[in-house]
Amino acid sequence: MTGQEPDGGFAVAVVREDGRWRCSELDGSVLGGLDATITALRALRSTGAVFGMCNVDDEFFVLIRPVPGGVDLLLSDAAAALDYDIAADVLDLLRVDAPDEDDDEVWPEGNLSILSDIGLPEGELLVIIEEVDLYPDEQLEMIAQRCGFGDQFSGVLEKLAQ
Repeated sequence: MTGQEPDGGFAVAVVREDGRWRCSELDGSVLGGLDATITALRALRSTGAVFGMCNVDDEFFVLIRPVPGGVDLLLSDAAAALDYDIAADVLDLLRVDAPDEDDDEVWPEGNLSILSDIGLPEGELLVIIEEVDLYPDEQLEMIAQRCGFGDQFSGVLEKLAQ
């Protein structure tokens, strides 16, 4: 593993409290490693859902959801662990070996039902991940739309683009 630091991308915290969605940008430094992202998300105390959506270098995305006693994770492309620390951290926490360097197939690792309780069943999430013609930010926008916070997520992305 080369441990490449991301040059671009974004991390967004998503919180649902009292039936309302709120999205906010997380500091870009959280893209360098999973521990920083988990710590930032745990600091957002809420009685409702809290999770993070990370687009790393427009190469892959990670969904991170703190749960009692741990964290649920989903990495959109396991092969990213060969090049990026945050992806390798996800596989380490999941206790999954990184794929071989010769493997050019894209497959996710982690909990595909990570967002099923808020409106995105496992099968639909898999369909979004397998849409390889889309960039990770587009995939994350589809996830946000399907879960009901598309407008809030788009608002954060618009601010990031400025």
